[in-house]
Amino acid sequence: MRSNGIGTRFLAASLAVAVVALGIVAVGVLRVGGETFASLMVAAGDSAEHARSMFDESVTTVLWIAAAVAGIVAVALAVVLARRLARPIERLARAADRIAEGDLTARVPEDGPAELRSLALAYNAMAERLAEQEAIRREFVMNASHELRTPLTNLQGYLEALRDGVLPPDPATFDSLREEVDRLTRLAASLDILAGAEGERPESRSVEVAAVVRASADLAAPALARRSIELQVSVEEPLEVRCRPDELTQVVANLLQNAVRYTPAGGRVRVAAERTADGVVVRVANTGPGIPQADLPHVWERFYRVEKSRDRARGGAGVGLAIVKRLVEDAGGRVGVASDADWTTFWFNLPA
Repeated sequence: MRSNGIGTRFLAASLAVAVVALGIVAVGVLRVGGETFASLMVAAGDSAEHARSMFDESVTTVLWIAAAVAGIVAVALAVVLARRLARPIERLARAADRIAEGDLTARVPEDGPAELRSLALAYNAMAERLAEQEAIRREFVMNASHELRTPLTNLQGYLEALRDGVLPPDPATFDSLREEVDRLTRLAASLDILAGAEGERPESRSVEVAAVVRASADLAAPALARRSIELQVSVEEPLEVRCRPDELTQVVANLLQNAVRYTPAGGRVRVAAERTADGVVVRVANTGPGIPQADLPHVWERFYRVEKSRDRARGGAGVGLAIVKRLVEDAGGRVGVASDADWTTFWFNLPA
């Protein structure tokens, strides 16, 4: 044990308690017990000097021997208990130092007394969470870098081609440049929303959900029709909620864009809005390959993409669903998703 560690302090405290206890017992036995013994012996006809001598030769000697044995046992027990308590705490301290230095793999055994086991369990859970957040952070940086690199590379290519005279400076070229700039602008705005930037967001007000859903469905209808995708809209009226109207429109539009992107040609998309006991629920469902159950909890994460059926080749920056979650929760609502072999349904709830 370290000289200034918790084990040493626990040992010192235990020894102090043992010394105090033995001192109290010794005073009680030697003083009070001695006087009582002498009084009884004198009452029996013996002399006080002889009584004191008998007491010292018997009781006092036995007391000191017992005190010595008790002291040795107390030291041994204190050492054992101090080590048992100190080792888990020292392991925690060393693991915490490793975490502070960036080693997020540091874990500790969950042993020792119940309180220390609980502490180790909480520490390991914290370390796991930190490791998950670090992995998410790294993936976010990599994906954000990729999303930024593509339009920047395109812009660089266009500008170099214009400089070298390979491309003519005509309206079509400038339209292509503008598209890439718009893409960067939209990505920056999306990242602002995900980062919680308030900006000049308007105040919440009463909004008719049915009108927003119908208008968003009408805007998505041409894109669906071009791929022979059937659109079904079922909306109850009236459905008023208190929120920011532009953000509600963006939420519904993002979900419809997601459905357009991942519904195969000839498939179906269903949009529904209804009142429930919790408020108003809007559902956007589409046919097509389902989302694996293991991926469902992660689809709301920024830049998260499900492999195979929902890959980067389908387009988008990978932040649409994350924005939906952010805006709905800002309005006091909840989001959810369910998927099977036939239908994938995204929904959100807003308090009425």
